[in-house]
Amino acid sequence: MDALVWEGEAPQLRSPVLVCAFAGWNDAAGSATAALTSAADALDAEVIAQIDSEEFFDFQANRPTISLAEGRAREIEWPGNVFMSAPAPRAERDLVLLAGTEPNLRWRTFSEGIAETAEALGVEMVVTLGALIADVAHTLPVPITGLASDPELVERLELSQSSYEGPTGVVGVVHDACDRRGIPSASLWAAVPHYVAAVPNPKAALALLRRLEGLTGVAVEASELEDESEAYEQQVTNAVSSNPEIEELVQKLEAEQAEDIEAEGDLPSGESLARDFERYLRQQGGPGSP
Repeated sequence: MDALVWEGEAPQLRSPVLVCAFAGWNDAAGSATAALTSAADALDAEVIAQIDSEEFFDFQANRPTISLAEGRAREIEWPGNVFMSAPAPRAERDLVLLAGTEPNLRWRTFSEGIAETAEALGVEMVVTLGALIADVAHTLPVPITGLASDPELVERLELSQSSYEGPTGVVGVVHDACDRRGIPSASLWAAVPHYVAAVPNPKAALALLRRLEGLTGVAVEASELEDESEAYEQQVTNAVSSNPEIEELVQKLEAEQAEDIEAEGDLPSGESLARDFERYLRQQGGPGSP
């Protein structure tokens, strides 16, 4: 990838898994990026490369920000994406983390560059994190659905076969690029309550993180996220209790989810996720919405 700028020599990693999360269309309530940030902090991840934002962003749509440094000099922070190495000495493998923002331009080039970088780092699997708005209650465990297009990966990791058809975010294009290079890939999606989707959801982020642990075998210390999750649930419960209409809605969602889990014997299926995702797309007005 011509737009990739390495910080130094590429690190030597053990059977690494690349985990990606992009702010924007695939990241309802900031849950996916919060999960990745927690993993980066817990594993003392270090930046190893950056993708030049000039190639992939419309800066009128994703504007840079200015901040003060030491109270005087002004610094510009550009939207972009960074690769980080996250060694996990106590696990059987290491992680590579890709954090940033869904680009506006040249998605195919961007995604092919990610797959190319994954090959260069010896990545054995790519996992993307996402979150969508759904008819779920904040009081119940967060539904997490794991999807993969490779039947062997579906069986080995106990995921669901992806059957979704429709508009996609950049994660869908990344999976396609990985598939064409023969790199196995999977995605984890958290469902967040539609009635409180405008605020960060640490509970969904924590659920994604725990499912990622099971997928990769890399444990992540997340006590801060656990505390935030408890506070989030209590704050939302307090707010809901002051609004009879929302309280009635939550009770209805709790009953519906209990019926779904009893009928399916597990968390929502890939087909259920696809229905929620399509509803989310309608609510958002499609991928071109602001």
